[in-house]
Amino acid sequence: MPSSPPPAAPSPVAKRSAVRSLLRLWPYLRPVRGRFFAAAFVAVVASCLSLVIPLVLKWMVDGPVADRDPGGVWLGALALLGLGVTEAVLFGLRRWLVARPMTAVEAALRRDLYQRLQRLPVAFHDRWASGQLLSRGTTDLSLLRMFLVFPLTFLFVNAVTVLVGFVVLLWQDWGLGLVLLLPVVPLIVGCSLFETRYSRVARAAQDQVGDVTTVVEESVLGIRVVKGFGRHRSQARAFAVLAERLRGTELGKARLLASIWAFITIVPELAIGAALVLGTVRVADGELSAGTLVAFLSTALALRWPVESIGFLLAMSQEAATATERYFEVMDQAEEDPGGPPAAAAAATAPRDARGGVVFEGVSFRYPDAPPDAPPVLRGVDLHIRPGETMALVGATGSGKTTLTALVPRLHELTSGRVLLDGEDIAAMPRERLRTLVAVAFEEPTLFSASVRENVLMGAGAGAGDVELRRALDVAQAGFVDDLPQGPATEVGEQGLSLSGGQRQRLALARAVVGEPRFLVLDDPLSALDVHTEALVEAALREVLSGTTALVVAHRPSTVLLADRVALLSEGRIAAVGTHQELLRSSTEYAWLMSGAEGEGR
Repeated sequence: MPSSPPPAAPSPVAKRSAVRSLLRLWPYLRPVRGRFFAAAFVAVVASCLSLVIPLVLKWMVDGPVADRDPGGVWLGALALLGLGVTEAVLFGLRRWLVARPMTAVEAALRRDLYQRLQRLPVAFHDRWASGQLLSRGTTDLSLLRMFLVFPLTFLFVNAVTVLVGFVVLLWQDWGLGLVLLLPVVPLIVGCSLFETRYSRVARAAQDQVGDVTTVVEESVLGIRVVKGFGRHRSQARAFAVLAERLRGTELGKARLLASIWAFITIVPELAIGAALVLGTVRVADGELSAGTLVAFLSTALALRWPVESIGFLLAMSQEAATATERYFEVMDQAEEDPGGPPAAAAAATAPRDARGGVVFEGVSFRYPDAPPDAPPVLRGVDLHIRPGETMALVGATGSGKTTLTALVPRLHELTSGRVLLDGEDIAAMPRERLRTLVAVAFEEPTLFSASVRENVLMGAGAGAGDVELRRALDVAQAGFVDDLPQGPATEVGEQGLSLSGGQRQRLALARAVVGEPRFLVLDDPLSALDVHTEALVEAALREVLSGTTALVVAHRPSTVLLADRVALLSEGRIAAVGTHQELLRSSTEYAWLMSGAEGEGR
């Protein structure tokens, strides 16, 4: 297990402004815009009601209180009570209006992200750490939902409230109003500096959450390796390094937020204090009524929260903008080409190749992220697997066998050359159709947290049932399924780790053959089986292979003997093709590989 922190996912090439990033969410908000704008309107009305309260106070102080009128005081008190209750009801209505649609927006974002991950090429998943993708689909989307529910609305509501509030202040007394306007410029400058610095720290924190998630996921999935090699301490140290780094970043965020909050609180308080002193002097000189001063100060105090919350709202907005960037970093990745009409049209006008089966014609392949000077993995591979034939692919470790098999279902795209299935170029096929023709079984079997039945029938069409399931399990010699607690309905657990390696491999083989595919690609499908089980599987597999065109990666002579012919792959090229006996006589490299395999088998 790795003990060093994993690298973060690639960062965006160009940093967008927070506003431009957040505007990309508009297509998701459009379906619920009616309730969203209604909620914003209700919140504005509720917030502006708080500005009416000082006007009622002014009337009470200058009227009933000054005139010693108890009836007027009670009337004013009832008016204040009514305004307070109305304000509370309106804010509750706002919450009700946005709760359901915003959760629907989050669900739509999460659904689209998952669908995009399914359609992205294998090369993308090879580059990106799974923890980074998990954090984008969980933590980041939760941040976006919270932003849409509260900060997005109140950035607008508070801006309108402050604007209306200053109009009221200037109307009450323009001199005192100008005193309260003095902090506007330093507040704008301070918020701008805060926004720039906080966006960098927020991005770092969210990337580091992805790194922590990656380590946790790897440790949980690889717990047997961790425990088997006694690596729990080194893994704990690696996790501690990442957790401490994340803690430091979060403390940096807290310091920035504390500093802007203190700044935004102190500057307006100083202005209110100056206005209080100046207003008191003017009341003493008879230039200002006591009710006007009370109303002015009440209005100023009512604007404290809209102003002081700017730092908090800006912080949440920056985190939401960063989450949006991280979300669209995945959504902007190019999907696999589905093989649309242009390719199909080109294939229709091109002459159809008369050769059936599987044809590799001048196939070369280089991984997209390989250094420019690195040699290609495959170089000019030419190979013809005749219809109904089983071809074994043999080669030394690193010769490119697995890569070659991955090209048939287009898990990777060719660098040059072409692959034909019964004369049809796979590049012109829709991927959905291609993958109904080709079934695969990998050397490292992957099972899902589902029942045995669901895992196996994943390789079949929609109408497959118990008959097909039983046939596939018989071919794979997976009779152990009947001994499981609920038989085929037994949940195999995450990654199928409740089963042995050989059992997982047999279920993966059953999944490959259950749909009776026209083309079968098997990457050393029997490597985890004991000799006796392997012999039984091979006997059943021969019947299946007789009705399909198959390419089988083989390391052992027993697997090679399943094939009609053998292809030797050496240094990215096909070095020889023939029967097992022919290659033993004519190829020193092949004889050497088979002698090593035989030695391993004994």
